[in-house]
Amino acid sequence: MTSFDFLWKLLDEHGVIERYKGDCLDLWNTLTLDQQRATYRSIRDKIKAGQFVNYHPVKAVRDNIPKPPKYKVLSFDDYYARFGTTEPHDGWHMENPTGNKVIYVKN
Repeated sequence: MTSFDFLWKLLDEHGVIERYKGDCLDLWNTLTLDQQRATYRSIRDKIKAGQFVNYHPVKAVRDNIPKPPKYKVLSFDDYYARFGTTEPHDGWHMENPTGNKVIYVKN
């Protein structure tokens, strides 16, 4: 079974509109594996919790694709190239989330 087959089984048991299966597959195939996994988990968890999941399968997937972070990230080199300094500037600040590589983040 493909990842889409697992998704479709979940959605089908939920009662989605069958005629949009091809459109749903097309959207599913544009997602990265990580996005697919997160989307599947989100839909599964919402259904288990009795929360609303759209009966239109394309909308169900779209509504549950993980949103990109609401902050901007620059590498150390890109930050220095842009601002000519390593000091905080214009809302940017230095972070070292992995302990190996410094990045600059702006909320």
